[in-house]
Amino acid sequence: MSMPPPPPTPGGLGGPPGWYPDPGTPSHERWWDGRAWTGHIRTAGAPQPPAAGPAVTAPVPLAGGSGHGGGVGKGAVVALVTAGAVLVAAIATGVVVLGEDDERTAPRSAGAAVSAQPTATGNGPEPGPSAADDSDVLVDQLNGISLPLLDGWEKSTSGVDPVPTMVTADSYKCPGDSAESCRHGTVSSRTATVTNVKSPERLAGQDVGVAADWAYDNDRVGNRIHGGIKGHELVKSAPVTVAGRTGHVVRWRVTTGAGPGGYVQSLVFPSAVGSESLVIVRFAFDAGPDAPPLADMDRIIRGIRPLTDASGGAGSTVEP
Repeated sequence: MSMPPPPPTPGGLGGPPGWYPDPGTPSHERWWDGRAWTGHIRTAGAPQPPAAGPAVTAPVPLAGGSGHGGGVGKGAVVALVTAGAVLVAAIATGVVVLGEDDERTAPRSAGAAVSAQPTATGNGPEPGPSAADDSDVLVDQLNGISLPLLDGWEKSTSGVDPVPTMVTADSYKCPGDSAESCRHGTVSSRTATVTNVKSPERLAGQDVGVAADWAYDNDRVGNRIHGGIKGHELVKSAPVTVAGRTGHVVRWRVTTGAGPGGYVQSLVFPSAVGSESLVIVRFAFDAGPDAPPLADMDRIIRGIRPLTDASGGAGSTVEP
């Protein structure tokens, strides 16, 4: 419906708020709010509200008019309700956005804002550790997991460790021909590469020998640390659930030409990220009195977490 032109006034277009004749319906008057026509009409000759005052309140539309008057009155009510709903929605949206922007510096105080905007994780677990400088875990960002740093352990700062590695804090001169320093315990995490093996059990059985060579046979420059490996004994081979994935663990007891020897272990399980490539976690614990207890191998396995799950997710037991 086209609106009539503004009321003619000496000052030109526009005028003070008030009732003016409605050219489209001579028997009625329409309310001018000072800037534009409104949808409010009334029968011509009704008392004029005072022009002056602290505020001008638009009259309530007629509920029982007839013809053109009644139709406009109902439309005005709908328009007012719609405009109010839009205004409330805009205010609520503003509260939600402000709540999100201030989330890191102040707690949310509006319950409506919290319910209107769900958290990014929904009903899932809260995010777990994701920073490599977390003092409580060793993070393997590539494979999307973290390993717990137990008491007496620290992250390796050696430049020769190409993968995430943690070691026991105390070091000693390696027995045998090497002049290097050895650690009583070493744990490292890596992605299985240069292999077509898809079975965690089979790969763990193959990798444990490699883990033994790295820990107790030759160092990185070819020296025979610990006097070389003289033999080994299978201590454990079992399925294991770690970080919600089913894998396998194989453990050897290694005897060496010098020193007390030790225990090596290969843990293999599918990664929780990417193409789910197999992850290998290698363990090497000395067998001497200063070495960490073997139970720490199982404790570390139980503490492996997906980076997106601080609580451990599905399954964290060592035994099947």
